[in-house]
Amino acid sequence: MQPQNPAQLFQGLTELGVEVVDTHIAVLTLNSPPVNALTRRLNDELTSVLDRISELDDIRVVVLTGAGKVFCAGADLKGRAEVVKEPGDLLAHSRRTRECFHAIRECAKPVIAAINGPALGSGLAMVASSDILLAAEKGSLGLPEVDVGLLGGCRHAMRLFGHSRVRRMMLTGYRVSGAELYRLGIVEACTTAEELMPAAMALAATIASKSPVSTRMGKHTLNVIEDMSLRDGYRYEQDMTAAIGRTEDAKEAQLAFREKRPPVFVGR
Repeated sequence: MQPQNPAQLFQGLTELGVEVVDTHIAVLTLNSPPVNALTRRLNDELTSVLDRISELDDIRVVVLTGAGKVFCAGADLKGRAEVVKEPGDLLAHSRRTRECFHAIRECAKPVIAAINGPALGSGLAMVASSDILLAAEKGSLGLPEVDVGLLGGCRHAMRLFGHSRVRRMMLTGYRVSGAELYRLGIVEACTTAEELMPAAMALAATIASKSPVSTRMGKHTLNVIEDMSLRDGYRYEQDMTAAIGRTEDAKEAQLAFREKRPPVFVGR
């Protein structure tokens, strides 16, 4: 599904910046000052944009980052109090929030999280829902909800950290620094603030150069098999391999390899 001008679909946004770079890379910037808290508007804009990107053929990869010195400081507690007033409001708000994180994980295109500063609570959940993680030296992940009488993000944190570390983060509010995230293998790189986006864009360009069919089906497969047994998961992966092998892009990749030339992918 491809409109004539993809930029037209991203007009009217107020708390999410969208820039399409070199046709195939969409840079999404969380921008709800002062600390990029996950407001109702930002939540809805991010969910909507990711759903649109899933159906835009030209966009092959997403880079997600935050404006200023913070990635996302977590939930908008003031805004939450304004929308949770009547019976059923909290359930609706919670559903809306988790769908935002699911939109990142379920986006048909790979999502690179460029953690430019603290990613706390909901910010951690966004990061954990992404596919590849990079952090600046001042980037960090944390679960500060214990200090405001709430819970949130622990299940997402469990996809990144081990048993003891998640509990330490949840029970004490401990933040894991960018350097420690790299030492633990949580992020692929820990860079200076100036080097973060160039590193993320270089990685995005590499992914964008691959067959969009393979990257799309590859991400989908990884999501599906994550909770499967070894036997069922590998069987599913083999079935998907067979499906990919029947695509035009797979045939082009094999032909280009034999002819010793760069492949020209068409996304089919």
